[in-house]
Order: sequence, then C-alpha cells, then structure tokens
Amino acid sequence: MRGKPARDDRQEKADEPALRRRILEAAFAAFAELGYSGTSTSEIATRAHVSKRDLYTHVGNKLQLLTECIRDRSARFPVATELPDSTDREMLQAALTRFGQRFLAEVTDANVVETFRLAIAEANGAPEIARALEEFGREKVRSALRGALTNARDSALVEGEPEEMIREFLALLWADLAMSLLLRTVKTPGEREIARRSAAAARALLALHPSPVRGRARRGGRHAKNEAS
Repeated sequence: MRGKPARDDRQEKADEPALRRRILEAAFAAFAELGYSGTSTSEIATRAHVSKRDLYTHVGNKLQLLTECIRDRSARFPVATELPDSTDREMLQAALTRFGQRFLAEVTDANVVETFRLAIAEANGAPEIARALEEFGREKVRSALRGALTNARDSALVEGEPEEMIREFLALLWADLAMSLLLRTVKTPGEREIARRSAAAARALLALHPSPVRGRARRGGRHAKNEAS
C-alpha cells in the first residue's frame, strides 16, 4: 500500500504535459471565440475538462493563460536553422524565397492570425501579452534573417545594413496582407500566392541591395567609358 502513492505521483507527472496542452488548447479556443474579457477561467476549465485548481496549478490565472497561449502559438514560427549561409546571390535568393514561403504559411494560418488579434486587442491593458508575441514570435523570425543577411553582407553578396534589410524583406512579404487578414477582408492565401509573394520579395530585396563588388565593377566600367569618350 505504501508504494501506491509513488506510482500515482509518477503517473501524474507523466500526464502533466498532456494536461497542460489540453488546457492551452481550450483556453485559446475560448479566447478566440469569446475574447479575453468574455472568457472566464470557469469556461476554460469546462472546455478542458479540468478543475479550476488544475488551471492555476499547471498554467496560472487568466492573464497568464492568454500569455502562455501567445507563447505557445509563437513557438511555431520558422526557426533560424531554415536559413543556411549562402555562397552566392542565387543561393541567397533561393534561401530567402523558401524562408518566405514557410513564414507566410505559418503566420497566415487562421489560428496564428487569431493570436495577433488577441494580442492587439489586449495590448493596451496587458502589455506583457504583446511582449510575449514580440519575444517568442517576431524576434525569432528577425533573428533568423539577421544571421543570414549579416553573413551575406560580410561575404559581399549584398550591400546594406542587416536590420534595414530585415524590415524591407518582411514589408515586401506582407505588403497589405497582414491588415487585410486581421480585418477579415481577404481569405488565407494559398500555396501559389504564398510562393509568388515570397519569390517577388526575395527578388526585390536583392535588387535593392546589389553586391558591392558588382556595384564597383559597374561604376568602374562607366568611369572607363567616360574617359575614353
């Protein structure tokens, strides 16, 4: 009889990740459907088939639940390993295109767009929610691009500041799509549209930031032509 609690404790610990996952899925569904102010911890507990005590033990209060939902969804964004170092501009363009495709496929997913809506709606009263989205989502994407574009700049594949190129690339990828999705005025883009946007953004970024070597060669050619004339 004395050994039974130990087995129960082990089983309970093994079930914790699954229980936490169930709570977060139920919380996200409730927040998305009812909004933050319209969602109660009782509603979340009912949807997750757990007690309110379980909510507080495994995640926390309502604000902590929303913050953890944001972190959980943001963790699904693309990661740095998907942008390998490039040895020429063709490789860089291909890598940026692939990254753009994965990025747009992830962030235009209906659940992720709903995450943005929740973060925006509650950012004024709960800035930690927006900070969670910034830290676990947006910054992870920028970090991936920063490494690849810094390497490209140092390898003389492009000319310009990495931070500037990051802003430009993301702006080229998104264009007006983000606002349209948030306002529900367009449908989630399909694979073909995502591929088109990604290829166009990568191509445009490299056109904005030519190789400094190529730029010097072009300027040198013009200078020689002027002297000859």
